[in-house]
Amino acid sequence: MIFDFFPSTRLTIYLGKMFAVRIAAVLAMLVLVLMMLDLLAETGDILAAPGNGQAQLVEYASLRIPQLVARFLPYSVLLATIITLAGLNQNSEVTAMKAAGLSAHQILAPLLLVAAFVAVASFAFNERIVTRATATLTAWQSVDYAPVPPGREQRTNVYFNDGNDVLMARMLSGSGAASVLSGVTFYERDDDGMITRQIEAPRARYAEPGWRLEDATGFVVSTAQDASLGTVVVAPGVTLGQIALRRVDPEAENIGELGRSIEALESSGRRTGELTAKWWHKISGPLSALLMPLLGAVAGFGLARSGHVFARAVIGMALGFAYFVVDNAALAMGSFGGYPPLLAAWAPFVLFALVGETVLVRTEE
Repeated sequence: MIFDFFPSTRLTIYLGKMFAVRIAAVLAMLVLVLMMLDLLAETGDILAAPGNGQAQLVEYASLRIPQLVARFLPYSVLLATIITLAGLNQNSEVTAMKAAGLSAHQILAPLLLVAAFVAVASFAFNERIVTRATATLTAWQSVDYAPVPPGREQRTNVYFNDGNDVLMARMLSGSGAASVLSGVTFYERDDDGMITRQIEAPRARYAEPGWRLEDATGFVVSTAQDASLGTVVVAPGVTLGQIALRRVDPEAENIGELGRSIEALESSGRRTGELTAKWWHKISGPLSALLMPLLGAVAGFGLARSGHVFARAVIGMALGFAYFVVDNAALAMGSFGGYPPLLAAWAPFVLFALVGETVLVRTEE
């Protein structure tokens, strides 16, 4: 009788609708305020690029809003939980439901159901919209909000080793033999790792082998002299295979693309612990919405006339924000190998699920 976990159909709809409306309201408020503050900080940089105007500001907002929604949706679920349960408690509705024979878990069941839908929607939203918006915005910011060079794929701040030499570029666009590097800098280094010559060029194309720099200029360290080099081919050891193993941005790739990137990096012998943790977090992150009603539930129980409703709301908020702090700390530990990737992504979720359940049971008693 799994459906006995839920109260009556009417009460389930009443609580679920109330909770969903508050989630949407809190999320809209947070995104609106944060988007205004973000525009105040970025408008000068956007308009500084020649030709940019109101259309580019709107485009920036359209790319930034999905990131804000993805980041603050779990916070919205937490705050909506506290607002919903504190209001129900203050109006003695929780007392009436418990007097009717409902347990704390049954009262929370509609909220958990809505949170589960939010978690699924958050995962789909992150995979289909946020990753694309992040990739586009990162590429745009890498050229200081100037027009982005055409190309199906763009990657920013990439670098490749050719023995002691290093080839760097602000942007990589295209794929395979059609790959184009923009904002290129090539460093020639001696056996001691000291730079002997620096070559800069606005773009480079694959020369099979090597990379053909166009309109290049060189600086010789020993003589401190600049020279115009025109077209020059460098880095013959940087192959298309290395280009495929470019620096991976886990925020700009969906879970399938990131999985393939991890496999490619592992086959080349590179460390993938940080990326594997981010891969798992693409699942555990959206599921944090399911955890928020449990952590914020302390705000809804206890007698309203005791005067502790506000204190309980603060405790629920503190538990929720503590989860996000621990979650970020665990990911940071996983980035440099302090935690295994699976533990870094899932340990905070499991820990605070147990903490929330313990607090709920103790509160009900």
